[in-house]
Amino acid sequence: MTSTDRILADFIRAAPLLPGAGVAWLTRARQAGLERFAQTGFPTPRDEEWKYTSVASIEKRSFTPLPNGAHAAPPELNALAFPHFPGHCVVFVNGRYSPALSAVGLLPPGVALESVADTLERAPDALEPLFAADNRETVFGALNTAFMADGLYLYLPRATTIEEPIHLYFVVTNKNAAIHPRNVIVAEEGARATVVEHYAGTHGVAYLTNAVTRIFAGEQAAVDHYKLQQEALQAFHVAGIHATQDRGSRLWSHSISLGAEIARNDISTTFDAEGCEATLNGLYLARGRQHVDHHTRIDHAKPGGTSREYYRGLLDGASRGVFNGKVIVHPQAQRTDARQLNHNLLLSKDAEVDTKPQLEIYADDVKCTHGATVGQLDDAQLLYLRSRGVDEAVARSLLVYAFARDVIERIRVGALRSRLEEMLLARLPQGERVRALA
Repeated sequence: MTSTDRILADFIRAAPLLPGAGVAWLTRARQAGLERFAQTGFPTPRDEEWKYTSVASIEKRSFTPLPNGAHAAPPELNALAFPHFPGHCVVFVNGRYSPALSAVGLLPPGVALESVADTLERAPDALEPLFAADNRETVFGALNTAFMADGLYLYLPRATTIEEPIHLYFVVTNKNAAIHPRNVIVAEEGARATVVEHYAGTHGVAYLTNAVTRIFAGEQAAVDHYKLQQEALQAFHVAGIHATQDRGSRLWSHSISLGAEIARNDISTTFDAEGCEATLNGLYLARGRQHVDHHTRIDHAKPGGTSREYYRGLLDGASRGVFNGKVIVHPQAQRTDARQLNHNLLLSKDAEVDTKPQLEIYADDVKCTHGATVGQLDDAQLLYLRSRGVDEAVARSLLVYAFARDVIERIRVGALRSRLEEMLLARLPQGERVRALA
């Protein structure tokens, strides 16, 4: 049986048990996603967008698309919790919403903060326009549409602000599970919110997370979105974050990739009206034989847009990083201001990075720059620290810490920023001594 045949057979078994099984528009959307996958199959390195990332190890495995949800809190949940997190907490275990483990506080009038499965039961028509096919999604996005079982639905009415961050935990405990979360964030005119997506799983367990997040930012809306990928090192993580922005809206997207054997993140936003702003920041830390891939795309489709993109990678062992960042300035997008940077630090002779920043400019009144660097620790900086009495091992850890902290400092959720600093220090050979010096 081929991998495509296996997926099709899985869908036949799972379809009657998926949420919204009786909703006509969702049934059509699921079928369309499955048909797209059947036509193309899994991507290969012959596909330009997957040239440096092979998913053969995902293709050859058999994952269970509807793992049993857990009712008790898995041990991983307490270990991953952010101390003194100030906001709302929504927990999904093995792809299913867990009300008992979640804690949602008082919300402004008209706000919907609930699971997608509950929304499909309560008001399925509200989701129909939000599930429309999006050509920015990869074939894994099509699979997500077919097998989606749950996720977050956040709706913010006009001029509504949720002051506290919303923290989403996606925890996987089942071996060979496949979870397909679908998160939908809608911020109407002038609305504001901060959302933290956090993915993790049981140590030593192999599974697949295939997530899609869609963000709709209305006129003058502001969405601050963070994604922390901290999967088990035997796991596979494929995800898409796709935003659509209206006039004067602002999007901050922060992608932190730490775990998984293979991690692929596709992040995009489209400026559908004048005066939009987007900032895409990212940090990826890889070791052993980890493979982490970020593909980003910013479509300046209307005038007066501003975008900033800043990604940094730390690669150790025999790990490999991929960064492919594309900024497209369409003919009507005059007065565009776009900057893109990708810096990578190789900590071993076997680590690799493939970086490809791209600008496609079809307008003439623009300010656009891009650049990329790949290198090792600076000998001059090491010599400077050594001359100040810092031994070589500590000096190396201190420079690595400073390199990564440049991105971490851009995170505005204090609990998340503190946790990332602690995780970074824990990874450094001289982390405790660096802590004393920093």
